[in-house]
Amino acid sequence: MLRYVAFLRGVMPVNAKMPALKRAFESAAFADVATVLGSGNVVFSARAASESALERKAEAAMSKTLGRSFYTIVRPVSDLQAMLDDDPYAPFRLAPNARRVVTFARAAHRATAALPIELGGVRILAVSGREAFTAYVPTPGTPTFMALIAKTFGPDVTTRTWETIGRCVKAAGSR
Repeated sequence: MLRYVAFLRGVMPVNAKMPALKRAFESAAFADVATVLGSGNVVFSARAASESALERKAEAAMSKTLGRSFYTIVRPVSDLQAMLDDDPYAPFRLAPNARRVVTFARAAHRATAALPIELGGVRILAVSGREAFTAYVPTPGTPTFMALIAKTFGPDVTTRTWETIGRCVKAAGSR
């Protein structure tokens, strides 16, 4: 059995309870299921399978168990650990209080402009396959970050902070 993390788009405590998500994943015959934070991060074990097969299986289980499904992107924990170890932010000069965010997609990202792409202090710094790496310093005002992500990559993505990815990897290793 391999360890995976499912990142669900649009989950928050008001529209999905973590115990219910856990049960949905267990109903799909995934093992060692745990949720991380309240924002749709699920770690689980499964037999080796394509990420797309696992995504479809998770979405079908949520639909059957919860009566709704959330767009799901699955990555092997080993891939996430390698990404953390490689630290794609290292080549860039970031402010100490900059937020580092990874945008996940099912297919390779296609940025329509040369990188880095910047809007209102938000910078998409790098794209590597199905992940895009963004940094910004939080400021009050409009949600520039999500506007830039949606404009650049479209709706079929989900984002997580660098810290959340680390928490998911850590939770996956503690089973």
